[in-house]
Amino acid sequence: MLTRELRIIGIPGLPELIAGDALGNAILQALDRTRITVEENDVFVVAQKIVSKAEGRVVRLDTIQPSALATSWGEAHGKEPRLIEVILSQARRLVRMDRGVLIAETEHGFVCANAGVDASNTSPGTVTLLPEDPDLSAQRIREDLEQASGLKLAVIVADSFGRPWREGLVNVALGVAGLDPLLDYRGHNDSSGRPLTATVVALADELAASAELVMGKTRGIPVALVRGLDYPRAEGTARPLVRPAERDLFR
Repeated sequence: MLTRELRIIGIPGLPELIAGDALGNAILQALDRTRITVEENDVFVVAQKIVSKAEGRVVRLDTIQPSALATSWGEAHGKEPRLIEVILSQARRLVRMDRGVLIAETEHGFVCANAGVDASNTSPGTVTLLPEDPDLSAQRIREDLEQASGLKLAVIVADSFGRPWREGLVNVALGVAGLDPLLDYRGHNDSSGRPLTATVVALADELAASAELVMGKTRGIPVALVRGLDYPRAEGTARPLVRPAERDLFR
């Protein structure tokens, strides 16, 4: 892979989406309004939040009956018990419940705060859940964009996760379509001629993180276009980014 320069372009003007909206068409319309022309191998990074809204992954908290665990833990830490119940429903495994922080493993295998349940940028009294299949979500968006443009493109569905041992949030790839999510340098030589034996770069995560710089959390720009990357084309999914339990030294 040889890339000397990248452009990251935020795509404004997407409407507030609701269940059943065609997200790919909404992106195409925003591109048309802003006169942004799509080019071969462009990578679209799409915020998980608008994907979840378009797929109906929105829960009204007034429809939730909290369990005893959700009620006791929520009251002990000043949290809404109904929100805690939604989080528990999305957790395959509770990793840590401590000091008001709830870390969980989702059914996808993601380990993150609140099992990905989020109340930001949603209507009052509602929360969003992660897409059921973020890879399929990315693939559908990619198909719509490629069909309309006639070009080969890639799509990443991204969300912000915290990181162990580091402060701050970073966008990561939840779903991938059109590119290999990992860039494997094993078997290549470094600049001194030494063979690389362990270097595998999380390319999709790096693209997601870079796109967040123009998307932001308060700017109303849920889609960004990354241009100029010479990336390995593949059907791709985000599954290789999730470390298997047998290789996880911290589990």
